[in-house]
Amino acid sequence: MFAIVRTILVVLLSIFICIFGIVYCLFSPRNPRHVATFSRWFSYMSLLFGIQVEVRCPESVMLPRNCIYIANHQNNYDMVTAAYVVQPRTVTVGKKSLMRIPLFGLLYWLAGNLLIDRDNSARAYSTLIRIAQNIKRRNISIWMFPEGTRSRGRGLLPFKTGAFYTAIAANVPIVPICISNTSNKIKLNRWSNGLVIIEILQPIDTAGYSWEQVRGLTKHCWDLMKDKLDKLNSEVARRESLEH
Repeated sequence: MFAIVRTILVVLLSIFICIFGIVYCLFSPRNPRHVATFSRWFSYMSLLFGIQVEVRCPESVMLPRNCIYIANHQNNYDMVTAAYVVQPRTVTVGKKSLMRIPLFGLLYWLAGNLLIDRDNSARAYSTLIRIAQNIKRRNISIWMFPEGTRSRGRGLLPFKTGAFYTAIAANVPIVPICISNTSNKIKLNRWSNGLVIIEILQPIDTAGYSWEQVRGLTKHCWDLMKDKLDKLNSEVARRESLEH
């Protein structure tokens, strides 16, 4: 019964946010500041799912004005966890099929997010180069999931190189964001679904990398994130075991 009530509330809130957001964005369509605004609205639903989200951004981390944010992509709950840390004037890159989702697809586009055709490698590549050329001109940052698909409990999947080519082409840093495990963690019938830690890591300067070195940069970022995710997941498990 609790799962049914929770599901109904999530659906109703999602519809409300989408409809309100679409109307709001019509007054200034494709303005990149909308993405952080409505990401924050979706993040509030973490409370409804019974998730305690802890965000870490060490004082030593100075977020660049323009950069490529990369984060691990787990499942649909990223909508209410990763959304916590989407920074102002940051837009995400998603696949064109998102436009088929009723209401949400339209809001996603109107808010200023970017769509690429992942089934057409040549077109996706040219889109990423065009994005790179516009990052500083439009004063935006880009959020990408370099795994390219949801991991669904399989751990951190290998990274595709698109985000890293884009960072090198735009000459902007990469900022890794690590989100502790949510796979098989959230049960709709359970009131409390535990802790999720999100940590923003130190920016990685790409100025010293050429396009020929993109795979080395990709591996370096994967290694950093894998190590941090292992530590975050261990910490979450330890803290949750102490609470029971």
